Amino acid sequence: MSKQIRAVLAEDQAMVLGALAALLEIEKDIAVVARARNGREAMTLVAQHEPDVLISDIEMPEMSGLTLAAEVHGRYPRVHIVILTTFARAGYLRRAMAAGAQGYMLKDRPAAELAECVRRVCRGLRVVDPELAAEAWTQEPDPLSERERQILWRAGEGKSGAEIAVDLHLSEGTVRNYLSEAINKLGAANRIEAARLARSKGWL
Repeated sequence: MSKQIRAVLAEDQAMVLGALAALLEIEKDIAVVARARNGREAMTLVAQHEPDVLISDIEMPEMSGLTLAAEVHGRYPRVHIVILTTFARAGYLRRAMAAGAQGYMLKDRPAAELAECVRRVCRGLRVVDPELAAEAWTQEPDPLSERERQILWRAGEGKSGAEIAVDLHLSEGTVRNYLSEAINKLGAANRIEAARLARSKGWL
C-alpha cells in the first residue's frame, strides 16, 4: 500500500472545515492530521506535524491564507500548498503562486477534484483552473507594494491610522504616507474606496 498523504486543513468556517475533512478522509490515501480555524493556528500545526500538504482558505482571522502560504513555503519548503477559495480572481491566483502555492482551486468544484489536486501537487505538479490561469496573465498588474497592501487591508477592516501604526510598528505619519500612495495608485477617493477596489481585483 502506498504511503498516505498527510494534510493540514485551514478554514475559518467550522461547518466547511468539517465537511472538507470528511470528504478528504473518504480517500484511502489521504489523512487529515490537523485542522485550523485561523492562519496563525495553521502555522503552529504545520510546525508540529510537517505534513505533506497544507490546504488553506484565503480570508481567515489572525493571518491570511496568502501570508500563511508564504511563511510555510519559506520555513517548510517540503510542504506542498493548495489554496482552496471562493475567489475566482486572477490577482489572488498570481499572489498565491508567488507565495509558493502549487494548487489553486475553487470551492464550487467537485470533491473528487480536490483529492486529485492534492495528489498531483504532492507529485510536484501545479494545479490551477485553466480559465483563471489565462486571465491571471492578461489582467493588469498589481500596483501595490507589500507594505501598502498590509496597511490598506487594515484600513479596509476599519482600523485607524494609530491602530495600524501599532500593528506594524510604524509611525502614524509613515502609515499616512503609505495610505496616500496606495490611494493615488488606485485612483480612489479615500482609503475605504481604495481597499474595496483592491479587494475586488484580488490585490488584498
